Amino acid sequence: MQTQNLKHYLVKFQSVIALLIMCIVLSFLSDRFLTGENAWNVMRQISVNVIISVGMTLVILTGGIDLSVGSVLAFAGAVTAGMLKFGAEFTDWDIYLGFTLLGALIGGILSGTFLGWFNGITITRFKVPPFVATLAMLTIARGLTMLWTGGFPITGLGDNMAFIGTGWFLGIPMPVWISAVIVLAAVVLTNKTKLGRHIYAIGGNETAAKLSGIKIKKVKLIVYSIAGALAGVGGIIVTSRLDSAQPNAGFGFELDSIAAVVIGGTSLSGGKGTIMGTVQGALIIGILNNGLVLLNVSPFWQQVIKGFVILLAVVIEKFNSKED
Repeated sequence: MQTQNLKHYLVKFQSVIALLIMCIVLSFLSDRFLTGENAWNVMRQISVNVIISVGMTLVILTGGIDLSVGSVLAFAGAVTAGMLKFGAEFTDWDIYLGFTLLGALIGGILSGTFLGWFNGITITRFKVPPFVATLAMLTIARGLTMLWTGGFPITGLGDNMAFIGTGWFLGIPMPVWISAVIVLAAVVLTNKTKLGRHIYAIGGNETAAKLSGIKIKKVKLIVYSIAGALAGVGGIIVTSRLDSAQPNAGFGFELDSIAAVVIGGTSLSGGKGTIMGTVQGALIIGILNNGLVLLNVSPFWQQVIKGFVILLAVVIEKFNSKED
């Protein structure tokens, strides 16, 4: 009985244990790891991944996947920068519309929300598998970003925009504040609301959820829209941090996001996982990246190591599912 209890706790807290072991090892290997400056650096670096991974968690909990978040992030960032810098001009009617920072931010988030909603429509109305639908959106959103920017960065966005990605408030970086608020809202959503219960029910057994009266299409549409909106928020932070909307922003972000979700213990088959587990997964990915950089590991080997860590997390998740 004690052995079973020990095994249960090891499985439950495997992400925390892995995180602690990684921190201990890196603290011995690099004297720069356990410093306040490096800690805030890691937190700033993972903030965007945490934000988009929250949306990815909701999607995967329903049994879906979203491969488009990196491209949606880039498009939302470009829309925000374009609206702020150039406004909107309608030459045929001799009309020019300028946007405040708030208006540009809303425009960026709405653009991400729309692309996420389009993913949801494609999946629910046209029965396209999530993998295929979001893979198509990955290409569509990247193409839209290139069209919007003309293939060139949009720079010089001003100090107010820069504050979102580089500023500090009460001694804490703004991206950390933003990600913390989003995590808190997502925890409440998944644990305390009817929508949260429906998300878990759909991922656990979609047929049973449908028979119990849950509106499957509506829930999935909401979830993919939220994922798109959060990718939009991530795009705003990335654009603000660089003071530039890069057409190639967000490459590979979907992989880090999925990695954070899986390492955090969310089942790829849906119905099982937590937001805080995803935060732990993002921390593991962020600390791993930071540690490899501090140890001067080749970027090529970094990709190999990260890939093996993701693979190991999936194997462990599958093994634990069989044991259950």
